[in-house]
Amino acid sequence: MRATQIRSFGDPAELHVVEVPDPVEGPDIAVVRIEAASINPSDVKNVQGAMRQTTLPRIPGRDFAGVVIGGPPDWLGAEVWGTGGDVGFTRDGTHAQKIAVPVASLRRKPARLTFDEAASVGVNYMAAWCGLVEAAGVRANETLAIIGAGGGVGGAAAQIAKRIGARVIGVDRQAPLDDAPIRSIAEALIISAADVGAAVKQATGRGADVVFDCVGGVMFRPALACLALRGRLVEISSTGSREVSFDLVDFYHNESRLFGVDTLKRDLVASAKILDALTAGFEAGAYRAAPIAATFPLGEAAAAYKRVADGAPGRVVLHPQE
Repeated sequence: MRATQIRSFGDPAELHVVEVPDPVEGPDIAVVRIEAASINPSDVKNVQGAMRQTTLPRIPGRDFAGVVIGGPPDWLGAEVWGTGGDVGFTRDGTHAQKIAVPVASLRRKPARLTFDEAASVGVNYMAAWCGLVEAAGVRANETLAIIGAGGGVGGAAAQIAKRIGARVIGVDRQAPLDDAPIRSIAEALIISAADVGAAVKQATGRGADVVFDCVGGVMFRPALACLALRGRLVEISSTGSREVSFDLVDFYHNESRLFGVDTLKRDLVASAKILDALTAGFEAGAYRAAPIAATFPLGEAAAAYKRVADGAPGRVVLHPQE
């Protein structure tokens, strides 16, 4: 089969498509023909060598949608979707024509989603679900502030929070795109505020019960300043700075909570259980995938990776069968 493959870390522009052996089914392993696979910023970082766990040679790619062509008879021909923190890092990934996955990770694709849309859900919704539901335990009628609300993870978080019944405040350094979910969900949008904490507290009257910070690093202290008494802050990234500082006295006087979330800790099987929880929202039309910015055939993977590295406003999807 044809696949992208990392043989040495470096510029994604140097990615090449190569011929590799087809994956083989086994007693607990199914083979999926990949119809669509999105490219995440973490995939770009992986090719560049930023992911220490990655072993070479390696086929990159985390999110996918496709059709089962090998495995248990009751799964053959099924349209499936998937994602995993191991895929593309410690096991071969999705930027290929086929992939071998544990049978236990197989999940049927929501009928409402196209292959492109289903392949664009994984990392965004995984991060949002793990942060809001598993870590912070956001509840109905609580107030959630999303920093980086116009991005893919921010949009997923807004939709999950709305379905739960939480109030949503959006924070970003620039106005979200017209079709960004946060525009129709947020009670208030705070754009380029000089004092984010003060702006959130003015909008909410007391601060946010939960702050979901999709930016991190340079936004850590402003995010912390947004919290109401006993508020919970969720961090998933470290843009601009790996190390941060804050006033510990203010932190404990406010009885604040801090959570770190890393979707790479959920393998294919663990991620499938979260897809189970998300499926009802997609089937009901309460959730939608991020807009597709561009699609590329597998042979143009290098150009597709560059599009993501350059900050494409939406999802970039590979079509491995083209």
